[in-house]
Amino acid sequence: MDTARGPAVFFRLATLTAGQQIEVDRADGSTARFTVDAVQNHPKDDFPEQRVYGPAPRPELRLITCGGRYDRAHGGYQENTVVYAHLV
Repeated sequence: MDTARGPAVFFRLATLTAGQQIEVDRADGSTARFTVDAVQNHPKDDFPEQRVYGPAPRPELRLITCGGRYDRAHGGYQENTVVYAHLV
């Protein structure tokens, strides 16, 4: 569990797979639909900042959470899980 009340909102993020859909409700009432391209774990000390935060040739979505092995002695999760998706 990520909190005393249960798993945090991205607890199951790593279970997404390429081809799955993600729906994001917009403030105007419409829904943006994204297709997952990849789900990858990246070591925190070798995070691909440019790939994750840099410009993209099309509308894309990045969802990021802690992932990989949990090591309390080294500050918690040792990786970040990143979902790469594009708008359809």
